[in-house]
Amino acid sequence: MTGTNRELADFLRRARSQSDPACAGLPPDGRVRRVPGLRREEVALLAGVSTDYYARLEQGRRITPSPAVVEAIGRALGLDRAGRAHLEDLIGMTAAPTRRRARGVQRVRPGLYQLLDALDGEPALILGRRTDVLAANRMAAALFTDFDRLPATKRNYARWMFLDEEARSLFVDWHDQARAAVESLRFEVGRDPDDRGTVELVAELREHSRDFDQWWEQHRVHQRTHGSKRLRHPLVGDLTVEYETFTLPGDLDTTMYIYTTEVDSPSRRAMNLLASWTASGGPARERLNHEGGTGDI
Repeated sequence: MTGTNRELADFLRRARSQSDPACAGLPPDGRVRRVPGLRREEVALLAGVSTDYYARLEQGRRITPSPAVVEAIGRALGLDRAGRAHLEDLIGMTAAPTRRRARGVQRVRPGLYQLLDALDGEPALILGRRTDVLAANRMAAALFTDFDRLPATKRNYARWMFLDEEARSLFVDWHDQARAAVESLRFEVGRDPDDRGTVELVAELREHSRDFDQWWEQHRVHQRTHGSKRLRHPLVGDLTVEYETFTLPGDLDTTMYIYTTEVDSPSRRAMNLLASWTASGGPARERLNHEGGTGDI
């Protein structure tokens, strides 16, 4: 390989600038810090490598450190599990890019559609590469948006999050949710930097969303496995949902998201009300208008 690994260089520089020297366990040296974060020589000291070696790595030089050195650098920079996995991807320690070179259109097998239908009382989504929405049950359509009504090329969770005003008004914690979407895409780009669909999506979002562009530049990574979302739904009001993710065995590019609410909570009652309004499977908006209410989803 020739040239420099720019993604690796950018990630290491930004991770170093975001590291807290006070938490690194370094003794004070009395020097004034002109920029935030750790110095290169401090990262090298904490990782047990020479400053020159770490400097060359941070410059994106095409060198391949041992797994022990990568682990030590990740520890020195205070990277979490997703950050360390991203570092390994950028260095080229994983086999994911090779495995992913030839990939076709993602499709959901019939059994998964049946599973979505069986989860009728809880919203559930199946996301593919780059957060493409591959399938959703009726409760997910009612809680978030009906992705099936969008053109196939526009059924993407991150795209909806940033380019649809509906999403901004729906999520009380929009900034947290949107930022997590950016960091998830960053993580995926590290796993497969040559995927054209992901590259095109990132380019579109950077062009049309200032928030996305700013957060993308920070090069933070995140792998969503569970969490919560706070919503202000136009039909049922405020509610909080918890989500869990399930990566499908034998298909690491496909993930199911299931959203639940606490038993006997106001959020559960709101979800039950939403379920009753959408029980017949038709548009919730039409039923609400028929009942004399107002609102839009």
